[in-house]
Amino acid sequence: MTQAGQERSNTVKQGVEKVPHRSLFRALGLTPEELKRPLIGIVNSQNDVVPGHMHLNLIADAVKAGVRMAGGTPLAFPVIAVCDGIAMNHIGMKYSLASRELIADSIEVMVTAHGFDALVFIPNCDKVVPGMLMAAARLNIPAVFVSGGPMLAGRFQGKKVSLTACFEAVGAYSAGNMSKEELAELEAGACPTCGSCAGMFTANSMNCLTEVLGMGLPGNGTIPAVYSGRICLAKDAGRQVMDLLTKNIRPLDIMKENAFRNAITVDMALGCSTNTLLHLPAIAYEAGIELNLDMVNDISGKTPHLCKLAPAGEHHMEDLDEAGGIPAVMNVLFKQGLLDGSLMTATGRTVQENVTGRVNQRPDVIREIENAYSSTGGLAVLRGNLAPDGAVVKKAAVAAEMMVHEGPARVFDTEEDAVAAILAGKIQKGDVMVIRYEGPRGGPGMREMLTPTAAIAGMGLDKDVALITDGRFSGATRGAAIGHISPEAAEGGPIALVREGDRIAVDIPAGRLEVLVDAAELAKRREAWEPVPPRITKGYMGRYARMVSSASTGARVR
Repeated sequence: MTQAGQERSNTVKQGVEKVPHRSLFRALGLTPEELKRPLIGIVNSQNDVVPGHMHLNLIADAVKAGVRMAGGTPLAFPVIAVCDGIAMNHIGMKYSLASRELIADSIEVMVTAHGFDALVFIPNCDKVVPGMLMAAARLNIPAVFVSGGPMLAGRFQGKKVSLTACFEAVGAYSAGNMSKEELAELEAGACPTCGSCAGMFTANSMNCLTEVLGMGLPGNGTIPAVYSGRICLAKDAGRQVMDLLTKNIRPLDIMKENAFRNAITVDMALGCSTNTLLHLPAIAYEAGIELNLDMVNDISGKTPHLCKLAPAGEHHMEDLDEAGGIPAVMNVLFKQGLLDGSLMTATGRTVQENVTGRVNQRPDVIREIENAYSSTGGLAVLRGNLAPDGAVVKKAAVAAEMMVHEGPARVFDTEEDAVAAILAGKIQKGDVMVIRYEGPRGGPGMREMLTPTAAIAGMGLDKDVALITDGRFSGATRGAAIGHISPEAAEGGPIALVREGDRIAVDIPAGRLEVLVDAAELAKRREAWEPVPPRITKGYMGRYARMVSSASTGARVR
């Protein structure tokens, strides 16, 4: 390794004036020989709380082995992680999205303070992946990602299931469609292994898109957490970061504008979580690139929808891995001229080199172009007088009956009130539920709304009821669930002016979301509207509420 390859760590270990620093490294048990080598930071989000993270020390040990094989000295440090499933439907969910910024900031602090030469990131769940990608772009030193991998699907009454089934079972039980015994059986079997939950939810969406961006090695998004191939991949990542350091290939050499266009393209083909349209703009911003929601519809209009994984379909991440994983999906798209193959990746090879020849082993999981679910992508951006700056829907998970819908508004100013109304049987077929003051600033924290959407689905109303919010939805959500409405209610967005019984029109194919109230009446309501302060004003979330931007720009902290 050349001296130039250690230019960062030399600031903490070279020269007479660094005797105190070397003494502290020696206190860690590092030998003089180890200190001569590049210092590689292993950013590990392991903890005993999140199922997707409980096994990450095994991944970290494998990464360290790979780093040592290639001549580096690995040093691990932790970052926080929130389990969205455990944080769901209580105050904890307000802190989930906000943790993304804490993760990025804490990594910046650790890396800058300790002079690492390169980094291997080990994330798994929802906000950890984008938080780490934001840090990688911000720091711009050689880096590679290896996630903990997805959970295997569970089994219930002879069928594969995932965490979504548990949330929907709450509604089914409340409606009298499931017994206590069945509920207990499902609870015990839905999440059978460690790993990120088994469907194309946010964690797996972002781990897959990390591959597409070029920051993860092939297999990063799909090799199951419990497979030995995941350990091999981690060793490869440890070796590969040393090659990136030697060649001085950095994140901003990889995460170019067209890499984000590639990511959105694959996002559309997979039908990923709507949360990707919060995270990709935030990551791009750290890379000096502006993404806008209009780009999403432009790309979606050209991209076929090739995969329907849970919650949109019956397949799970293990099936996508068996089919050939993300490289197989990318190869289908690349052959159609839909991806830029010239971009560099963390493999040290181009996108084209990574995906060419990757065979689709299961056309039932990854459909070929001529048999696509639709000719357009799995996500859509809606606009109209209810969402002048945009709203987002996972149209791949919307029933055909709900693609166009009009109904009376049922207005709720908190998620809790909305859930209580659903479980009490107060929501009728045809209704459009409006949940507001749950945006980035108003919530604060832009809570996921998996509980109300799952309750609606569990009660058999997902083909009859729409739900719109300035909050957001879990990747596990299915149904006509439209989130990210911008501007949010707390900023005086039109959603704050909706009243009980107003007619709301949803037209997903046309990209429209309207409240059928004339402009003069809306203007009168605006004059009478009074701002509602955030529900948390102290501590971290108080600061977050004062500093966060609109969902339409990625809910970045300014």
